[in-house]
Amino acid sequence: MNMIKAETCKKGHVIPTTPLVIFLERVQESALQAYGHKGFDPKLFVDMSLRKNLSETVEAFNKLPRTVNGSISVDDLDGFIGNYLGVADEDLVYVEPVDYVAEPEGFLPKVKNSEVRAWALEVHSLWKNLSRKVSDHVLEKPELYTLLPLKNPVIIPGSRFKEVYYWDSYWVIRGLLASKMYETAKGIVTNLVSLIDEFGYVLNGARAYYSNRSQPPVLAAMIVDIYNRTSDLDLVRRSLPALLKEYHFWNSGIHKVTIQDAQGSHHSLSRYYAMWNKPRPESSTIDSETASKLPNICEKRELYRELASAAESGWDFSSRWMRNESDLTTTSTTSILPVDLNAFLLKMELDIAFLANIIGESSTITCFTEASQNRQKAMNCIFWNGEMGQWLDYWLTDNNTSEGIYKWKDLHQNKKSFASNFVPLWTENFSSDNITPQKVVQSLQSSGLLQPAGIAMTLSNTGQQWDFPNGWPPLEHIIIEGLARSGLEEARALAKDIAVRWLRTNYVTYKKTGAMHEKYDVTKCGAYGGGGEYVPQTGFGWANGVVLALLEEFGWHEDLKIDC
Repeated sequence: MNMIKAETCKKGHVIPTTPLVIFLERVQESALQAYGHKGFDPKLFVDMSLRKNLSETVEAFNKLPRTVNGSISVDDLDGFIGNYLGVADEDLVYVEPVDYVAEPEGFLPKVKNSEVRAWALEVHSLWKNLSRKVSDHVLEKPELYTLLPLKNPVIIPGSRFKEVYYWDSYWVIRGLLASKMYETAKGIVTNLVSLIDEFGYVLNGARAYYSNRSQPPVLAAMIVDIYNRTSDLDLVRRSLPALLKEYHFWNSGIHKVTIQDAQGSHHSLSRYYAMWNKPRPESSTIDSETASKLPNICEKRELYRELASAAESGWDFSSRWMRNESDLTTTSTTSILPVDLNAFLLKMELDIAFLANIIGESSTITCFTEASQNRQKAMNCIFWNGEMGQWLDYWLTDNNTSEGIYKWKDLHQNKKSFASNFVPLWTENFSSDNITPQKVVQSLQSSGLLQPAGIAMTLSNTGQQWDFPNGWPPLEHIIIEGLARSGLEEARALAKDIAVRWLRTNYVTYKKTGAMHEKYDVTKCGAYGGGGEYVPQTGFGWANGVVLALLEEFGWHEDLKIDC
């Protein structure tokens, strides 16, 4: 019966994964049966490598004794893993960054407080802990590993995230620039460019199982920021063709949506849309369990695509993507035109035009300047809500015309306040008289998102990690930097106020726990965040980067206290 239903399921683009990933998912499933849920992390198993070739390993796995319900005993599974699989740490090895010095010359000149400076140097020293390179074994026999064989050293986020991630790398690089580690920053960019050369887009992360999706497109921004510090023309020349390819990925096919505004004009905007309709391999057992509540294979496949698309957004998971915020199975990421993605793409258009200008590619300058003007207009027509003073996500409903064009209706704007509604601040999106920084600042201040220790992602406390009460480094930084650059005195003052709150909570939590954290509970100073499908992580790439970038921008006055 399911076979018949499967054929009538909604068609959608799928990029197949590798036989190795498929096999390791079987190991993951057997491990959950054997070891149980307590402390179980499914990602660990798809990060394992093979000690022998795949066919020999599969044969040995198939021969393991099984009970009537198909499960393998703990002893047998332990024995198999010990003999045939390598642990996740063997594929990436420690490497000392070539440009790390304990106290770089001209480091954070605006930080006058000795306590804060000492902490900043400790955060700076964490780059050493998080620096890795792909081991020679992976480069020699890539077919035995899910890790992708990147040539240059990387900075990993930390804890369970033992590979480079796309959008994390932007804030890692902002921190590396504050740490004067320009070669490490360029190496990360070169790695990401190589992924575009191979796949046509930057993968979510550097593992074979991430090839079905990307993440927020911030590579052009990385290159602009590195160029502004180093004037490296060669990096710009080498990267520009890849950026054009990445731009095409986000603005064609399944990612592209045409929408008609209230005046009848057509606009092109983009959405997140993973090329996948199965459980995410790194969370396969979790996704299968989530989907088990759904009645048939078609609905399950649709949910798997929506979950993977939420992972592409970086916001995995959040009530922002759900039709019913208490039910993860109502995640509908592909039915939403997201404000933040289009703000990132607007920034990408402006950044490509800037880079093209540096190397004198006049046709590219013209093309991308026009594209940025079109997107700005589209965002202001489709997303801007004057009453709320925010740009709002837009729900795509099935009422589109036969040509696949959606018609804008006010009621399809999502009227909830999310931190992502303020991401257009980053691109200084003030092109018309009725969209002013004053209005956006007032809206942020009255939104409820501003909390004692930073900006909350949403106002809904669902237990998902991209919901209240969590604040995440990238969104804090984007909004703070957007406010600071707006040219409005009151906006810069607010930016500094939020930066101080965020730096304090990072500092106090660091002193309490001895670690930097992936996310923080912004309702109180000195608390790290929780929720979601894995335990809170430390390390932590983008948290370190944002702290250093904020201290570089705002400094810390000698007599300003750093405690809560």
